Amino acid sequence: MTDVDAAYDEVLRITRREAKNFAYGIMLLPKEKRQALAAIYAFARRVDDVADGELPPEEKRARLEELRSGLDADPTDPVFVALRAARDRFEIPREPLAALVDGGLQDIDQSTYADFAELRGYCEKVAGAVGLACVPVYGSDDTDHAMTLGIALQLINIIRDVDEDRLLGRVYLPQDELAAFGVEELAPSPEFRELMAFEAERARTFLAEGLRLLDSLDRRSALCVGTFARLYRETLDRIEAGGFDVFGGQTRLSTPRKLAVVARGLIA
Repeated sequence: MTDVDAAYDEVLRITRREAKNFAYGIMLLPKEKRQALAAIYAFARRVDDVADGELPPEEKRARLEELRSGLDADPTDPVFVALRAARDRFEIPREPLAALVDGGLQDIDQSTYADFAELRGYCEKVAGAVGLACVPVYGSDDTDHAMTLGIALQLINIIRDVDEDRLLGRVYLPQDELAAFGVEELAPSPEFRELMAFEAERARTFLAEGLRLLDSLDRRSALCVGTFARLYRETLDRIEAGGFDVFGGQTRLSTPRKLAVVARGLIA
């Protein structure tokens, strides 16, 4: 086994362990594409772990800048070995990977967002950038819809993780929309449910537009992207059916439910 093979095995293990929805999608791809997407995910996971961790802010910034520097260094770390191999094979650009680091830095410095325009800029860094990094692996150049799809999935994450993010001291829901719907605290209320219904409709609009990416993909890549998009949409449907109770309600899909969604996509 070469160093690259071992590195790919490591990023695949990270993806299976940490990225449940993403892992279910990429298992439908040929080996080389599956390995490349796992490398992208493993790098993004590194960024998230630093940004969401318990280190002091200055140490977080230093660690994130080390990750950025690693994009240009001769790699020895398995994640960077796999990422370099994937970048070389599929011509994955550096810019969206560096944007992930910018998003991690933003999470250190900013905990609220004045309006959706500001939030969208953040989503472009932490999720749209993943779409831009992945789209060459899929064999497409449709960066516009890849970006839109990434934003859609991040908006669903924000809805799902309102309480988790609150505990980290972050409120991603736009401040002007909280005020417009009369939401004074993040807690169950008719006003909160009305706001979340509004946020859910926006996420669905972005998702529908982003899924136009499928038109530019080969069959297996379209199955991959369609699968994890369906998993996210199913999560959003579950949250809505539960009255947007994201404060202790079950907002994540069970493994059997995820497998059912994957199977439904395969036979559609």
